[in-house]
Amino acid sequence: MVVAVEKLITTGILKPARYLGNELLAVHKPWDTTAIHWVLTYPEVYEVGASNLGHIILYNILNAQPRQLCDRAYLPGQDLAAKLRETNTPLFAVESKRSLTEFDILGFSLSYELGATNILEMLDLAGIPLTWRERQGGRGEFTDTQSSFPLIFAGGQTATSNPEPYADFFDFFALGDGEELLPEIGLVLEEGKQAGLSREHLLLDLAQIPGVYVPQFYDMAEDGSVHPCRPDVPKRILRRVATPIPAYSIGLVPYVETVHDRLTIEIRRGCTRGCRFCQPGMLTRPARDVEPDKVVEAIEQGMRATGYNEFSLLSLSCSDYLSLPAVGMEIKNRLKNENISLTLPSQRVDRFDENIANILGGTRQGGLTFAPEAGTQRMRDIVNKGLTNEELLRGVKTAWEQGWDKIKLYFMIGLPGETDIDVLGIAETVSWLQRECRGKGRKPLNFNLTISNFTPKPHTPFQWHSVSTAEFKRKQNLLRQEFRRIKAVKVNFTDVRISAMEDFVGRGDRNLGKVVRRAWELGAGMDSWYENLDQAFSAWGSAIAQADLDWKYRQVENGEWNLFPAEAQKGRKAEENSPLSTPHSLDIPLPWDHIDTGIDKKWLQEDLQRALEAAIVPDCSFEGCSHCGVCGTDFGHNIVIESPAIPKFAGEFVPNTTKAQRLRLWFGKQGNMALMSHLDLIRLFDRVVRRAGLPIAFTGGFHPMPRISLATALALGATSSGEIADFELTLPVEVDTFREKLAREMPTDIPIYNVEQIDLKASAATQLLESAEYLITVAALEETTPIQWQDWIDTIKAKEELWYEQTTKSGKSQLINLRDRLFELELVENYNCVTRSMSSVIRYLGSYRQDGLLLRPEQILFMLEAVASVEFQLLHIHRNRLILGV
Repeated sequence: MVVAVEKLITTGILKPARYLGNELLAVHKPWDTTAIHWVLTYPEVYEVGASNLGHIILYNILNAQPRQLCDRAYLPGQDLAAKLRETNTPLFAVESKRSLTEFDILGFSLSYELGATNILEMLDLAGIPLTWRERQGGRGEFTDTQSSFPLIFAGGQTATSNPEPYADFFDFFALGDGEELLPEIGLVLEEGKQAGLSREHLLLDLAQIPGVYVPQFYDMAEDGSVHPCRPDVPKRILRRVATPIPAYSIGLVPYVETVHDRLTIEIRRGCTRGCRFCQPGMLTRPARDVEPDKVVEAIEQGMRATGYNEFSLLSLSCSDYLSLPAVGMEIKNRLKNENISLTLPSQRVDRFDENIANILGGTRQGGLTFAPEAGTQRMRDIVNKGLTNEELLRGVKTAWEQGWDKIKLYFMIGLPGETDIDVLGIAETVSWLQRECRGKGRKPLNFNLTISNFTPKPHTPFQWHSVSTAEFKRKQNLLRQEFRRIKAVKVNFTDVRISAMEDFVGRGDRNLGKVVRRAWELGAGMDSWYENLDQAFSAWGSAIAQADLDWKYRQVENGEWNLFPAEAQKGRKAEENSPLSTPHSLDIPLPWDHIDTGIDKKWLQEDLQRALEAAIVPDCSFEGCSHCGVCGTDFGHNIVIESPAIPKFAGEFVPNTTKAQRLRLWFGKQGNMALMSHLDLIRLFDRVVRRAGLPIAFTGGFHPMPRISLATALALGATSSGEIADFELTLPVEVDTFREKLAREMPTDIPIYNVEQIDLKASAATQLLESAEYLITVAALEETTPIQWQDWIDTIKAKEELWYEQTTKSGKSQLINLRDRLFELELVENYNCVTRSMSSVIRYLGSYRQDGLLLRPEQILFMLEAVASVEFQLLHIHRNRLILGV
């Protein structure tokens, strides 16, 4: 069933262009000629999901497979979700507009402990039972799509780390990297579908694929550990490892602004730094560098194909990619004249030097983020950060000397072995860095700090540790007091309740499935954490209490596993009853022990002991093996590529402000493009010009912008056949060539009607606007006749005055004569004119000047109501043309 989205996706919902599925580089494969139909369902709003690199890569890979189709779905906004429920319409995939129940398999990204409630929301909106047991009860043969539900699976960091709290909801989990795993799953599904296998037999076949965990074939013991309940599935499920392929990162250029509105290319997967709190570092070993030539090629091709003006290089530790300065400089030189900027995620401060500063600098210098994690050398050694005070200062000072006045720093509190001295050391470190970075003529160095609460994660050496909520609050208050005395520092603290809830769910077992479901029923979703923290926390708290697990949550709140004795500080004695770790307590089975990440549990225990001794383990990518257990035939080995020579810096982008030619473009905005906002349209023109390779001129100053000027904005939802835009070029281009290149890159719903060359000194279109012609569709809310409509039109035309009270931007009221602004008015068409005329199309020509002398479509309704004493509704607006003065 194809959902009638045109009745749902209207201007009445926020950012309707989210749901159109017509992005540049979206893949539209024929439904009937493909055997397996996937939906990659991202359980967050479109702006987050559509810019997620893993989402884009897997979408491209699946659509590259023969006989496989992959569509997408996202968590709808609250307004659309309400509409779906009111109209009893199932959640749909954005490209095909088909109900999710029509697909063979739905894959969710589960990358956050509390994100499963959004998944349940999407399943409920789709009309799919929430648990595998409920879905199995209503199944038919896999080939009978009318009586069976899609297979539901999850992947991502949280799914790989500890899938047990979510085991009730998924038919299977995909553990680790998906680039090779998902196509293998697709082949098994295709064979099973052709053979008419039952759901159970199909899942049994899937369970034989390394990396696929089918929870219904495993039982939980009383101690929380998980074991197979049948002999034909593996005892431990292997995490999959794949080599990054940068070319698959190019794709999906949304029309709306997303969270990461840029091209992102992965340069290194995995991290072997060995930070003892870091779950991604432990779950992605070994480290694998991407060939520098492939990175450069992907970026250059990607920027040309997408039209982005910014790109990002992605890795858990970009600075450990030895080719970073060479790759960054090569790209910067190649794209030197195109006003392109590079951003990097949080990076190693000890590797930040002038080479990296050079590739990040430029006309649009991006932000800079470092993560010292702890405020004292002792604590950084305990967590195996591998960072000295000298290295910290050198990196920050280099950034300051290269022109950065604001730096973001990440710290954590509640780490094992932490004392109040270590906590206060965060403030002391920040103050020390400010003192060391002072100079004449320079503003003081500003810091934006995020201080998070340490949350223990499975598969890390600190997975046996906990900190009480009360202790987190006390340490936060210590820092708040200390930072009051330090200027030019903004401090953000993580809410301790979120940290406790993440810990409770993230290290939980299958008993938490009922908690997750009840929390969703009570209104807990990721949005609610930001909109109403108290309400979200209350929902989770009630769900825990109703599941009779509040005793267990209290253990988390109170710090159930303190492995380190409290140290004497500020005259306080060590607590006598602080529980210490024992070899026996570390051997207790854990709910995630059946997930084989490659790291030996014994090694994690030994590394915890090394943490107690503040002993550092070197990075095995660059020094000796740490014997964690990963390297071998199942997971591979570290791949470290030596850096090529760093190219000579060709200089910063200098905006070309030459004005060699001016062109005026007349274009339309039709179909789905009517739901794209004016700001999104401006961004689209910028990208289209880049993709077309047209020599656009730039403004000067610190933030050069392309000289593209749209005459005026069009209301969201309105269509048009008469929009105007001006372009200034640095080199003359034949008018027909310009039009052809632009049209080739434009969406089909933005047709180009005409292009003319205008004088370089001519006024901009926005300054010449005189009037605008509209076709508006108007409905009367009571019975009318065509004769009445014509009488009303004639009455308006006969009047000399029609006064309207208008509120100015300053809030003042003023009376304006709308009749002075109306030049032409006629009735074009009536609907249902055989019996009664409920709606009509009216053409009018009215004033449209940028000094405020406008006649808006809704003011025509005001005039109609004034002469007819009938209430009207504006159904549609179409702008026929904009008329320019001379």
